[in-house]
Amino acid sequence: MRMRRKPWARPELDASLVYIKNPHDFYGRWQEAFDRPRPLCLELGCGKGSFISQKAKLHPEKNFLAFDIKSEVLATAKRNIEAVYGSPRCPNVKITAFDIERIPLVVSEKDVVEEIYINFCNPWPKDRHKKRRLTHTRQLEKYKTFLKPGGKIYFKTDDDGLFTESLEYFRLSGFEIEFITYDMSEKSLPENIVTEHEKMFTEQGIKIKGLIAVNAHPRPIEFADDKKAGNINEQ
Repeated sequence: MRMRRKPWARPELDASLVYIKNPHDFYGRWQEAFDRPRPLCLELGCGKGSFISQKAKLHPEKNFLAFDIKSEVLATAKRNIEAVYGSPRCPNVKITAFDIERIPLVVSEKDVVEEIYINFCNPWPKDRHKKRRLTHTRQLEKYKTFLKPGGKIYFKTDDDGLFTESLEYFRLSGFEIEFITYDMSEKSLPENIVTEHEKMFTEQGIKIKGLIAVNAHPRPIEFADDKKAGNINEQ
């Protein structure tokens, strides 16, 4: 769905304490963007901020950095975060606009990340588009440059094809599946936060799938069949 342009979005974001206008400025030193150093967690594709606002409020002992590509949706996320905190000052959560496919340009190995959250990302069902998936091997190898050994990726989706193929992506990239569910209504992820997408799909009778993958092989993996691996070195 195409989001309408919001003329107020950019000025409101630029004036916000939550929004990071130039993520390149914090490359290798993201802890400096927050009030104080804490374990760092990322959300990739935060949308309207329903998940990150609640997750960050529940865990003041961690810092949360959320990415999305559009300022219009981030402006709504900013408002939702401030509403949950009841203040424009939200010390342990930041949002920024950036293309997640190029995330190593703004997050480095010095920015040690403990957890990554990917909720209801674009499934890119056509074969020629699958490399754009946030769980594709090409992307997972990029995350491993900053996700610590033993760090975890939490993944939820309504899409059966994406979920099934993502299991193979995680395996190829040396992740171990610590937890898996094919129906969140029967077996839920620990401390699950129900987003508007999850509520909508559940009401439609669509089963929500989820997993936790552990970074068991932090070094980049060399695949014998690069085509099968998804050309992970391609930029």
